[in-house]
Amino acid sequence: MSKNISELSGRKGLDNNLFEALGKAASKTGTPAAEALENIRNEFLVGKSTVYGTTSFYDFLRPENQGKKVYVCNGSACMTAGTQGKIKDEIGKHFKAEEIGEMCCLGRCHENSAFFYDGNNYSGKDIENLANIKEKKANSAENYFVGCHGKAILTAPVEPVESYFNILKDALTKGQDVVLNEIKASGIRGRGGAGFSMGFKLESCKNVNDPVKFIVCNADEGDPGAYSDKYIMEQRPLSLLLGMMLAAFVVGATRGVVYIRGEYPESIRIVEEAIAHLKSLNYLGENIFNSGFNFEFKVIHAQGAYICGEETALLSSIEGQRPEVRVRPPYPTQQGLFNKPTVVNNVETLANLPFIIKNGGKAYAAIGTQKSSGTKLVSLDSFFNRPGIYEVDMGTPLSVVINELGQGFKTEVKAMHIGGPLGGLVPVHKINDLNIDFDSFAANGFLLGHASFVCIPKAFPIIDYLRHLFQFTAHESCGKCFPCRLGSTRGAEMLTKAIDEQYKIDKKLFADLLQTMEIGSLCALGGGLPLPIKNALQYFNDELQSYFK
Repeated sequence: MSKNISELSGRKGLDNNLFEALGKAASKTGTPAAEALENIRNEFLVGKSTVYGTTSFYDFLRPENQGKKVYVCNGSACMTAGTQGKIKDEIGKHFKAEEIGEMCCLGRCHENSAFFYDGNNYSGKDIENLANIKEKKANSAENYFVGCHGKAILTAPVEPVESYFNILKDALTKGQDVVLNEIKASGIRGRGGAGFSMGFKLESCKNVNDPVKFIVCNADEGDPGAYSDKYIMEQRPLSLLLGMMLAAFVVGATRGVVYIRGEYPESIRIVEEAIAHLKSLNYLGENIFNSGFNFEFKVIHAQGAYICGEETALLSSIEGQRPEVRVRPPYPTQQGLFNKPTVVNNVETLANLPFIIKNGGKAYAAIGTQKSSGTKLVSLDSFFNRPGIYEVDMGTPLSVVINELGQGFKTEVKAMHIGGPLGGLVPVHKINDLNIDFDSFAANGFLLGHASFVCIPKAFPIIDYLRHLFQFTAHESCGKCFPCRLGSTRGAEMLTKAIDEQYKIDKKLFADLLQTMEIGSLCALGGGLPLPIKNALQYFNDELQSYFK
């Protein structure tokens, strides 16, 4: 991260954004032309290496993306379901090989067979209608079950927009300190994976004396198997937007950025439409409700990079820099977007704030457990008899989620990868030992994360899944620290050699590799990968031992 480039990018503000300019330049051909890059760098006063380093990193900007017209999902859920071979074969009948790319993940984990074409996602039986889709004679209607076990907060009936914004009007009369204290009293922890105290983060930013501050929503939910943030953005965007405004009021921010995955085109459209509707009602802009509070939104279209789910890489991305993880301190609340104090939270975290401010922090804290308050959205994949999004009170037994909500498995499953690629690999015999909360998973050697479920069927080799995780990490690594950059590549190479060439992996060498990644990586991508690998070695040793010395 270059502080100078942050300043140069920030001098034009959010309305004329460097990263957005690069995306627009790539929109027609899949990658920016050399002439366009030269014009952009001159306008923003940055070097050739900056614009090239940025565009060459992202899946949807890099030169290799030129001419791509259709993309096949290569996410973990579609992979273990075994649907994508058929999808590739059928797409190959309608498009040239050089026109076909890959995306990860499209959030259609509830039915798989996912692909992207002409600004829309498709899944399930849509592939059978590809000819009509090409002729723009067919659309995809996404449907999945939404349920609740316990208190309905994020799955409650959607209220009229006026009811939502009465919450903001009331908060503006109470003052920043009162609103902050309610958030702190709720005990809400970040739902993006880390489980960090939201109240602490907001207070840290509030205490920094700077007239320019930002609230950033991390909607770059890239964990294969997770589509809970997608659900919020598409079915209740006002909860997210109001949550951002409440957070902004607390810290004194006047601008909010919603950074949404390029793999979620429907989410981008719906959130932008919701913001436009708020503007038409005069709920945005200057002196909102005659309170002196000013606020505006900016939606940033991401360009395909899992690492941007890490908050500091996301900030660098918005600035138009290569999305490398930043060394901390300073923390974003002290020096974030354009070197200004910034709070970054994920979609689900922010969407809880309207309930907390309306009902009080104690009401929220009364739900769930002492250390994990509130509710949690879980995403169940297609291996369940009733896949979908479920809201459960923190502390709900995992067995309830699987057997009552998901109604059990369609086929025999041996493990569930819960919490994304860096989450825990949970064998089915551990189901009765776990509850849906941060501490239960941590105590058992797992990670709740996004609470996404990717099932691994009995016939799917664990060794193949482990290689997939290393390959995923190698592809998505920002490259800044060598434990992640090199470790993920070496791990993928060792496993590939063991699978294809009957090579026996040295256990000590493999353990050293995992330890180096775990303690030496700058962020959770390299540092978190060893967790599911270790889980697999612990619980599936009988299946894996033939690949090791």
